[in-house]
Amino acid sequence: FVLRIEDTDASRVTDEAYRGVLDDLAWLGLHWDEGPDVDGSHGPYRQSERLDTYRDSTSRLVESGHAYRCWCTAKELEERRTAALARGEPPGYDGRCRSLSDEQLAAYEAEGRPFAIRFHMPEREWVIDDLVKGEVRWAPGELRDFVIVRSDGSPVFLLAVAVDDMLMEVTHVVRGDDLLASAPRNAAVIEALGGTPPTYAHVPQVLGPDAKPLSKRHGATSVAAFREQGFLPEAMVNYLALLGWAKDDHTTFLTREELVEAFDLAHVSHNPAVFDTQKLGWMNNHYVQTLDEDELAARCVHFLTEAGLSVDPGLLRRAMPLVRERMKTLAEAPVLLRFLFTDDIAPDEKAVELIAKAPDGYLKGAADALDALERWESERIHAVLDELASAAGLNRTKGWQPIRAAVTGSNVSPPLPESLELLGAA
Repeated sequence: FVLRIEDTDASRVTDEAYRGVLDDLAWLGLHWDEGPDVDGSHGPYRQSERLDTYRDSTSRLVESGHAYRCWCTAKELEERRTAALARGEPPGYDGRCRSLSDEQLAAYEAEGRPFAIRFHMPEREWVIDDLVKGEVRWAPGELRDFVIVRSDGSPVFLLAVAVDDMLMEVTHVVRGDDLLASAPRNAAVIEALGGTPPTYAHVPQVLGPDAKPLSKRHGATSVAAFREQGFLPEAMVNYLALLGWAKDDHTTFLTREELVEAFDLAHVSHNPAVFDTQKLGWMNNHYVQTLDEDELAARCVHFLTEAGLSVDPGLLRRAMPLVRERMKTLAEAPVLLRFLFTDDIAPDEKAVELIAKAPDGYLKGAADALDALERWESERIHAVLDELASAAGLNRTKGWQPIRAAVTGSNVSPPLPESLELLGAA
């Protein structure tokens, strides 16, 4: 597993984004064999640190006639594109700078006009034997010459990826099918440099509920966002692996090790998968239930402290059996447990409504009855609460609700008797 950071476009890359990639993969438990922070024989692993390599490869391509300088401006390209469409011809570079006369070349050079470098795409049929899509063909002339170095001297994806795949001895490239048309271009560059293209596998994109490619308009789409929402890495890896792939028709939950053992590109679906946040939540709840109390408590600490709460580890550990089944995500911990770690409870709107609806003197009577208990245990608290509700002509639900609201500031909490026991009698 080679981790390569493709950061040649300085306008879109920040150090924060770079560190985010490393942190997200580490959190998911996906550890690379070679890459940043892990020594290997094919470094450096940031493309911004490999610019000399790309310049050398570009020089070789130009010298061998596989690439050439292109002085066409963006305006000229757009004008010729519009004219081609008007004639009913497919758009694409027409190869004008590939066949410039010596006089034209000299004129452009004398003018000092900025130029890009284009790759001369051989006009033959291109065939990619894709491990997911099967055999994919492009007719001769369908793939036009393309830019490999921008006019500012920076390499583009089609060059940098091809050069790195060859020099890093990459055997398999698995990526989204939105990059399928890049495969023959990448392969052509590698062949022109004397290498053998890797095997390609283009997997379907993940879609949102509206059947459009997943994006920010669908809500959280980054690993960091799901992490902060309280999803477990085990659940994220398991769920993401099942988007477009399955071990069989009945297995849902798989550990990382089981996924590694079972994964086979032959089982990848040809159809795009829809990201289902509800299913992810269901799977996350399953993984929450598999954690022991100590581990679950440890993972909740971050979310409680982020909510400004000072956590008592022992008390938190004792609360875990009470909230485990209610938690879909770890981010729910502050909502469920805030009352245990602060006296500054501001009742939410529903709690205020429940407290206001309590019969006159009901909460005062509850406080007096509970204060009279000789042994502060959930069973005895349970009995007192039931007696109070019965005496007021209320069922358990309506009798306990205002007390829960007064104690926790919410209508959502662990079981009330157990919550009161955890709080203590004082």
